[in-house]
Amino acid sequence: MIRIIQLLQENESLLELLKEQKVSLVGVTEIENLAILSSFEEEICQKSLFWG
Repeated sequence: MIRIIQLLQENESLLELLKEQKVSLVGVTEIENLAILSSFEEEICQKSLFWG
């Protein structure tokens, strides 16, 4: 799954097609597909205790 996310990061046009449901990921379940899409929509902010 990491390779799929890397591919989508490198090819934003594929990500847009996936969001529009014009392409699908073969071998990826619907739940995994939703998780992949949500990972690109969420803004991840993690505060580290070591880095302040």
